[in-house]
Amino acid sequence: MSITLTDQDRPELQKAIEEMIDSGLTGVTLRVHDERGEWVGSAGVRKLGESAKPPTNGHVRIGSVTKTFTATVVLQLVAEGKIGLDAPADDYLPEFGLDRRITVRMLLQHTSGVFNFTGEYYDDGTFAPGIAWGGQEWVDNRFKTYRPEELVRLALSKPARFEPGTDWSYANTNYVLARLLIEKVTGRSYAEEMQRLILGPLGLSGTVAPTTQSEIPEPHAHAYYRYEDAGREKTVDVTRQNPSWISSGGDMISTTQDLHTFISALVGGKLLPAPLLAEMCTPHPKIGYGLGVFVQDAGENGGTVITHNGGHGGHAALMYSTPDGSKTLTATLNYVDDAALSMAEAFQKATQRLVEEVFGGGQAGSVDAAEPAQ
Repeated sequence: MSITLTDQDRPELQKAIEEMIDSGLTGVTLRVHDERGEWVGSAGVRKLGESAKPPTNGHVRIGSVTKTFTATVVLQLVAEGKIGLDAPADDYLPEFGLDRRITVRMLLQHTSGVFNFTGEYYDDGTFAPGIAWGGQEWVDNRFKTYRPEELVRLALSKPARFEPGTDWSYANTNYVLARLLIEKVTGRSYAEEMQRLILGPLGLSGTVAPTTQSEIPEPHAHAYYRYEDAGREKTVDVTRQNPSWISSGGDMISTTQDLHTFISALVGGKLLPAPLLAEMCTPHPKIGYGLGVFVQDAGENGGTVITHNGGHGGHAALMYSTPDGSKTLTATLNYVDDAALSMAEAFQKATQRLVEEVFGGGQAGSVDAAEPAQ
């Protein structure tokens, strides 16, 4: 049984999250499991204009941490013999006319080259837009339902970013294809398979794959979005939204406790056979991305961490673990988002500070912090 410590026992952790509030975030909760036991704390506010702190085990939209769950389900279906990891994705989803060179592995590793339906930032500084996921247009349409097939067809109507398998580029489209693949081979919904393979076995009662539901279970902190309307700045509460615009690229809701349980079980070999877990945690040489996880160096004394972060629209989640699961960091962040992603730098610095504090004096970047829609 783990010992729960208080902020007095770990003042450095409480100080770290309070400094994150000073940097502009509205609310932070942090859960650390290590050799000293479990430490849980929160700082900031649950809701703007109120004084109550965020609930330490509140629900949050976890953004791209969803990708780790999705990749795990795909790999579990590989283990069940329903999917071939190196088979062409087109074998399972012939209706899209995918390039036959794109394998299931390439979807999970972001090496397929398919266009990212939330837009592509190119090396020369140009941007090719996809669906609206920011600004007043997103706020006004945040209860709209998108079908996964619609997102994929939009992406496939655009030029591929590169030839399959020749490069790496983060694309939410890969994970919507992975969701459709899960549904095709099982005949069940993505949410049902998530329940059968992960949420049920691990008892993750605080985790939801919402698909189109706009509600978030209580308790939860609030999320905000700021935009200009006729020259005036408006800040709206966007806690309720239909997450189908991001689909299985980032639609899930969870808690710091459930994320800890999930990442511990995953790296501890409770969800995948050892060979598939090893494949999952083998990073791409260009950027340290395996199959649904980043494999990062946590600095001089920190060793390797297995991680995925994600955020959008004022909600974000962090999930880190040592490869053996002996130390984990899970956190939720709330903030006021905007089209300029003006919190991205604070998000990155805060994340780096936490990782250094918990895993030992390191530099850990975060791709998702720079692109919070993902």
